Amino acid sequence: MIEVRNINKSFNNVPALKDISCVFHPGEVNLVIGRSGSGKTVLLKTIVGLHHPDSGDILFNGRNFVTMTNYERQHIRREIGMLFQGGALFDWATVEENVRFPLDFFTNWTKLEKNQRVEFCLERVNLSHAAKLKPSEISGGMQKRVAIARAIALNPKYLFCDEPNSGLDPQTATVIDDLILEITKEYNITTVVNTHDLNSVLAVGERIVFIYQGEKWWEGNRESILQAHNAELREYLYASEVLKKSGLLK
Repeated sequence: MIEVRNINKSFNNVPALKDISCVFHPGEVNLVIGRSGSGKTVLLKTIVGLHHPDSGDILFNGRNFVTMTNYERQHIRREIGMLFQGGALFDWATVEENVRFPLDFFTNWTKLEKNQRVEFCLERVNLSHAAKLKPSEISGGMQKRVAIARAIALNPKYLFCDEPNSGLDPQTATVIDDLILEITKEYNITTVVNTHDLNSVLAVGERIVFIYQGEKWWEGNRESILQAHNAELREYLYASEVLKKSGLLK
């Protein structure tokens, strides 16, 4: 479980996050949604330690990430898997070398142990056949699956995904959503997904936080979001032509 308590963050005296508090539970896909520039990416980066908050606390299973030493933070970082927007794969490396990277960096496992873990992760995302290929030789959806395999290589307790469906067609995006949900349930991971994809919201949004101008403006799940009476949230949802025409919004 991740607890975010009263987080504030500013850049050049301009507030980006304003007193945000929320809880992300294990075994659930927790979504952070909002318009571009709303602060959702800043929130994600602050939780994983890429930004240091001006005030507030971030607890990973009761351990305060904000106040601990750099040495202590390394233990938390080893428990975190990160799926970056665009995948962020190494072009010069093969698929299996990309997945092996966190094992080389964070463990002293033997070559055999690393190879076995890489094989397991690629099999889990149905990419065993692509192990020897370079990222440029596979599709965008396959690249995202490689990135997921790399993110789970260290068997993380926490998985963060930044716009996992960016640049994907709807059918491939659904495959990625389903894979993230399956892995979350299978390994009881605390998964936090930063997304603007409303299809993902309706498909896998078990817990949803809506960020508006740096503040937590609404919180709920995919069942309640369509009936929410929050004006800014409804304006955000109505921006989707699919939802607008579907008649789902009440």
